[in-house]
Amino acid sequence: MSTHAPGTLELSVSDPLVSLLVAVPAVVLACQAAGRAVRYIGQPPVIGEILAGILIGPSLLGWLAPGIQQHLLPPSVLPVTSALGSLALLAFLFLIGLELDLRSLRATRRSVISVSLGGLLLPLALGSALATAMYPHLAPPGVDRLPFTLFVAVALAITAFPVLARILADLGLEATPLGTFAMACAAVDDALAWCLLTAVISLSTSGTPTAALTTLALAAALALALTRLRPALAEVLTRAGRTSDDLVLAALFAGLCLTAYATDRIGVHPAVGAFLFGAVAPRGLPAVERGAARLRAVFLPLLLPFFFVDTGLHTNFSTLPAGEWGWGAAILAVAVLGKWGGAVGVARLTGADWRWSAAVGTLMNCRGLTELVVLGIGRQLGVISEELFTLLVIMAVITTAATAPVLRRLAGHDPRMSPLAPEPAPADDTAREAAG
Repeated sequence: MSTHAPGTLELSVSDPLVSLLVAVPAVVLACQAAGRAVRYIGQPPVIGEILAGILIGPSLLGWLAPGIQQHLLPPSVLPVTSALGSLALLAFLFLIGLELDLRSLRATRRSVISVSLGGLLLPLALGSALATAMYPHLAPPGVDRLPFTLFVAVALAITAFPVLARILADLGLEATPLGTFAMACAAVDDALAWCLLTAVISLSTSGTPTAALTTLALAAALALALTRLRPALAEVLTRAGRTSDDLVLAALFAGLCLTAYATDRIGVHPAVGAFLFGAVAPRGLPAVERGAARLRAVFLPLLLPFFFVDTGLHTNFSTLPAGEWGWGAAILAVAVLGKWGGAVGVARLTGADWRWSAAVGTLMNCRGLTELVVLGIGRQLGVISEELFTLLVIMAVITTAATAPVLRRLAGHDPRMSPLAPEPAPADDTAREAAG
């Protein structure tokens, strides 16, 4: 018999909220600790966060101590943690879209577009060939060859724009010629890759080319409508900023959610809608910048780790047959050859030297969190199997982890790839008189 007074809230041990009170701090602290730990070996925090998510899953904790893993993440809490991770993912993609400013490539437009296309078309071609070979072995039952092939090709062509920015900032290279050029290339690459991914999602969910074209037309109409409404949105957010920053934050969050809902209704993944809203959101407004900073401060450190955990729960190294590790090696080789080779080759054709070209190719080969987002979409849609998902996650981790150390080795003492020296402070009047 319950001893609680009438009208009070009674929670049982099996209530998801009770389990969530354990899962949330465990996941958040594990990802934070791992992110800080990898900094000591020169890696961006996202590498540690990805690894923490994988290690909490069946690959390590579930294998060594399944009881503890079940206690931390019991089945009753998984739908809640998955929803939290998905919501954080939408906020993350909104922030990517907001940071994606293609105006930065005006000065070197031709070279940037050429290198971006080279780093996109070659991995698409090689990825399509590899996917054709993998289809009989790794495609899920009932998935047609075309959507499987196109999805794998796009997954191998992704560059992680936000992780690339973080690596360049950690190395002090974000304002160097190499940093600005690579960021512009990554921005174009990501924009084109998301357009291709939208087409693949439409084909996967619609089933027929005609239905896919209809879905793409609706997505294009939504993008056009949002672009047309951009001045009105800027006016609304400007007025809201004069009233309260909280109102701007609420408007941004509601906008990304509703745009994600709209794309889901027309047959495109909600992530595309969140990215699209970020891409059309007005820039340069202080209230918008403050609202985006508040979204980043809450969703990325506190809720995005649940996306890593959801990824980790579907990444199980122990279930991979020995023969499939050969496919993993092929995926890694094609990913590096396509992305690095395509960017390096085109950079050389545009007149760049080998060191510069190799550094650009190394940066373009960084997959990071963006790759996990794309893979998560493919897994949710059922386009790729759990085994292929695991192999692609391994590729994403390796290519991201290799970026910083390889770049340091290539940079050497090249001033184009070295951190900018701080400007000397102006001498005061006393110093000038002494010098005189």
